[in-house]
Amino acid sequence: MFDSKKPTVQMLGRWQPWHDGHLALFRKCHSITGQVCIMIRDCQGVDDNPFDVETVTQNIIQGLKNHNFHIDEDYIIQIVPNITNISYGRGVGYTFTEHDLGEGIHQISATKIRKEMREKGELKDNFYKEDFYHDFDGDYLRE
Repeated sequence: MFDSKKPTVQMLGRWQPWHDGHLALFRKCHSITGQVCIMIRDCQGVDDNPFDVETVTQNIIQGLKNHNFHIDEDYIIQIVPNITNISYGRGVGYTFTEHDLGEGIHQISATKIRKEMREKGELKDNFYKEDFYHDFDGDYLRE
C-alpha cells in the first residue's frame, strides 16, 4: 500500500504519450524509495500536447501494469496545473536529481512518437480519448 508519510520520488511530466523512456525513469525512481508520485501536467491543447489527463492516466496505469507495477501500491498519480517552473529558496529537505539512463533511452522522443502516430493516422488534431484507448496496444512501450 502506498504510504504518503514514506519518502517518495516525484516524477513531473506531460507524458504525451507514456513511453519506454518514461518507464526506465520510473524504474530508477522506484528503486530509490520503493514508491513514486507521478504528477501529470494538465496541458492538453497547449503546444503539441494532444492527450487529455484521463488518457494519459490510463496509459500510465496500463504501461506500468504491463511491468508489474500497481497504482496505489508502487505509485500514485496526481493531476497538477501546467507547472513550468519549480522554485525553492534554500535547503528544504529534498533534492533535484537528473538520472543518466543511457543514450538509447535519452533518444526516445515523445515528439517523434506523436509524429509517427500522426503519419499512421493514429493521432488526429481533433483527438478523442476513446480513439486512443481503442487503438492503444502498447506499441509505444517497446520493451
